[in-house]
Amino acid sequence: MSRRQRRRVLVADLISTAVFPLAITGATAAVPDVTAQLPGADALGPWIVLAYNGLFAAALLLAGATADRTARTRFFAVGNIIVAATGFLSALAPDLSSLVALRVVAGVGAAMCAAGGSSMVLAVYPPEERRRVYGYAGAVLGSSLALGPVVAQALMAVGGWPLVFVAPGAVAAVAALATLGLPGLRSAEVPENFDFAGAVLFGVTIAATVTAFGLGLGTGVPWWVPGALILVAAGSAAWLVRVERRASDPAIPVDLLRIPAYRAYALATGAFMGMLVVGLTVLPQLGSAQSMGPGEAAVMLSLLTVPSTLLPLLAARLARRLARQLVTTALFACTVTAVVLQATHDRAALLVAAGVLGLCLGLTEGVPDGQALKYVPSQRGGAGAALFSTTRMSVETLILATATGMMAALGPSSGMAVAGAVCLAAALVVQRAVPSREA
Repeated sequence: MSRRQRRRVLVADLISTAVFPLAITGATAAVPDVTAQLPGADALGPWIVLAYNGLFAAALLLAGATADRTARTRFFAVGNIIVAATGFLSALAPDLSSLVALRVVAGVGAAMCAAGGSSMVLAVYPPEERRRVYGYAGAVLGSSLALGPVVAQALMAVGGWPLVFVAPGAVAAVAALATLGLPGLRSAEVPENFDFAGAVLFGVTIAATVTAFGLGLGTGVPWWVPGALILVAAGSAAWLVRVERRASDPAIPVDLLRIPAYRAYALATGAFMGMLVVGLTVLPQLGSAQSMGPGEAAVMLSLLTVPSTLLPLLAARLARRLARQLVTTALFACTVTAVVLQATHDRAALLVAAGVLGLCLGLTEGVPDGQALKYVPSQRGGAGAALFSTTRMSVETLILATATGMMAALGPSSGMAVAGAVCLAAALVVQRAVPSREA
């Protein structure tokens, strides 16, 4: 593949990467308006987000394994076409039930985009170039995360709730068009056996867990619903263990899980994302308690989010020699910041805390991804990246669920304590598992 074609592969993946945060923040912001304007039970409102997240988690590993066994660029393009079609159709949904059903399909399409994109990028970029590649990915993802809430509110102000579904769909359509004329990137080394049962059971386990904890975040559903989902997750996990022990080629790439650095960086990424989502929830609450004005609150949130837009490319350069030190230092700094916020909530402390967290997140955006995925063989890029993303999502969800429960019992700052504790654990794991001088 020529250099120009490799760049087109990367550009297509980066365009698609920008869709996922906007799809989540837009749908979350639109839930109240959608619930008020479309016919259907109000209880379906939270499922506009939960159905998307749950199916994304459920389909990710299966999508990754499938991408590695097919024409990667075609698989990626089909995923984006699904996201585009469901986005446009969501704007025309006649009722809440139809919208939730479309979000289910959109979650599957998003999993195909994420897994297919990683599979094709890892197929054309060798391990020594992946730090730089994931620096670009980190910049796009960080920008999308930072700007997502603002963009979502602007779209709703311009075109109402339908536009928050149409806009990500339009971007996904552009990503699909970017693959026209590219080689299929089908691997020559495709295993004959496919552990379909293992991939499905893994998806059910992750989806049930993510949805159960998501339902616990103030959605008002009866307690037995998340409880039943936890039982489903436990049963599926037990069945999964039996299936994987007998599989000749397990769906879960257990050989990657045996690599200490891969596991450690997956935990670190989840810890960083957990700190971000908890910080976005907690800092505004603490600022409101300190009577912060709109201007100060905007500055605080900018300090937390803008570095993830500006610093990932610098982080990729620093990671060439200092990846382990960069990640562990940032994790320790997040922990110290969380501890400080247990003692003081004055305005200066909140602004400094937001700045420190923003700096830590910006200087590590994409770094753990690039470091972990250099261990993934190109022919298994989809499955390896999918497992990494699933781990990150699971850790992030567990942090947010635990922090939400602690905040309800002990107040907002306790949520930061939860995220800080996970960051401390991740820092110790990375420090122990990753060699001081990585190749």
